[in-house]
Amino acid sequence: MTLPLPQGFLWGAATAAYQIEGAAAEDGRGPSIWDTFSHTPGRTLNGDTGDVATDHYHRWREDAAAMAELGIAAYRFSIAWPRVMPEGRLNQKGVDFYSRLVDALLERGIAPVATLYHWDLPQELEDAGGWPERATAFRFAEYASRIGRALGDRVHTWTTLNEPWCSAFLGYASGVHAPGRTDPAAALAAAHHLNLAHGLASRELRAVTAPADGRPAWQSVTLNLHHLRGEEEAVRRVDAVSNRVFLDPMLGRGYPADLLEDTAAITDWGFVRDGDEEIIAAPLDVLGVNYYSPTLVRQWDGVSPRESADGHKAGAASPFVGCEEVEFAAQPGPYTAMGWPVDATGLEELLLRLHRDHPGVPLMITENGAAYGDEVGPDGRVRDDRRITYLRDHVAATRRAIGAGVDVRGYFAWSLLDNFEWAYGYSKRFGLVHVDYATGERRWKDSARWYRDMIAEPDATGAGTGGATGS
Repeated sequence: MTLPLPQGFLWGAATAAYQIEGAAAEDGRGPSIWDTFSHTPGRTLNGDTGDVATDHYHRWREDAAAMAELGIAAYRFSIAWPRVMPEGRLNQKGVDFYSRLVDALLERGIAPVATLYHWDLPQELEDAGGWPERATAFRFAEYASRIGRALGDRVHTWTTLNEPWCSAFLGYASGVHAPGRTDPAAALAAAHHLNLAHGLASRELRAVTAPADGRPAWQSVTLNLHHLRGEEEAVRRVDAVSNRVFLDPMLGRGYPADLLEDTAAITDWGFVRDGDEEIIAAPLDVLGVNYYSPTLVRQWDGVSPRESADGHKAGAASPFVGCEEVEFAAQPGPYTAMGWPVDATGLEELLLRLHRDHPGVPLMITENGAAYGDEVGPDGRVRDDRRITYLRDHVAATRRAIGAGVDVRGYFAWSLLDNFEWAYGYSKRFGLVHVDYATGERRWKDSARWYRDMIAEPDATGAGTGGATGS
């Protein structure tokens, strides 16, 4: 924990609109694919929905005050596309909500990091075909331009997409995320159109945003890159469809030849048009990296029962299109409540890999955290020592990577608040702040106090031992 941090390093926390906002039909907000999906019987645990979530839409002032007390320098949030542009028209009440939030952050010295898309596609666009349709990418660019003009004088960093792999492959291949389709060819088309949407939106944002402080807003995208270990051929196949399908075209290398070959029986990639790859390779100021755990893969022998410990909710089909000969092996614990192995060395190795493969690309850890079965004790305290250990070890791994020369600009804990955890409903708690879902009451966990203390003294040996002082 004593390795130096670069000047201006951002300590932050992150959330997503559908997971925390609630107010599902308030002030002109339209339905998203997650509204439809979560209201479809059998899609989410216990039939949970984001209709209320943590009621951030009404409690944002309280949450902004907590961020200031936490001492974070940046807050990563997402803008709900159907709240600000339902049915393709600008909804001023929705824009005003985010404008007030951004102003509140700036008043507290917190840099706004705005994600344009965290999986909540307006339902009318899914009805027209969704991400497998090329037109969706152009609708996204229009949305980026409109919201960029409204908030672009105040946002520190614009993130076009959060985890497009999940949008494409969990949403259209395995069906465990909205919209719940199981069509591998559609998933590959969705991946391309998400890439195209990123490039188009980046162009629009650069054209319309100019922060008042004179510093050009950073342009970013956040990828959930799979850190793969195991047999070489299995690693290559999964890496192509989980990492390089986004990394390579976004960073100017075009689609990898082995990906096209591995998936040739599924699609001919005719949806990629002349000039698309040039648009996708829009300049990035920083690449967002989400990391939770490593993945172990090996070639399947085709006879024995195939392991499927890939870390994702089981669906009707695999999200790893073109990887039918690969199995995902179980790894040793300890595990989080998601069943994910805890291994901070994977984060360090992933950062070093990106530095090696893409030198000169600044990185930001935009999500890192762990779900555990947190309970409020009789004294009102939430003791989450395992989360503190998880965060401490991953922060240390980040610092080792920085010490090895990796350009890492910030670290965002996931998540600020307990929230709606997609298909798992309200059963998994990732937050630094505990939320009573029945009342909305917020309560700091020990990990929040640890994070606050670590931010205040990041170079102190043994900083943040999870004491009970503070809020």
